[in-house]
Amino acid sequence: MAKENKTQPTEVLVEDFIASIDHEKRRADALTLHKVMQRVSGHPGRMWGASIVGYGDMRYRYATGREGDWFLLGFSPRKTSLSLYLCLGGLEQFSGYLDRLGKHKTGAGCLYINTLADVDLAVLEE
Repeated sequence: MAKENKTQPTEVLVEDFIASIDHEKRRADALTLHKVMQRVSGHPGRMWGASIVGYGDMRYRYATGREGDWFLLGFSPRKTSLSLYLCLGGLEQFSGYLDRLGKHKTGAGCLYINTLADVDLAVLEE
């Protein structure tokens, strides 16, 4: 049997998770991101594991045969930054937007932002 992803959807309410964030600014940024991602994705948020909020659903399959379920867009308010997950085929397609976004770092399918004040929220919504 194929190994399941370690991170799975949970029954925790997104609003309860956001309310539990100790850091006031990180909590406010998470609430703003939640509203933006719901609007942009057209999907309600759902908790994945203990700290990822995901929007939409997708099924993936690797060349190795491994497959699973994941979300289309998501974020996690980490200790030092906001991690945004753009599971739409890589960040290359967003290069024009990233050039205008503001202060950020990138990883494989991830965008790292210290605070929303560091970026242009209108560009992020595009």
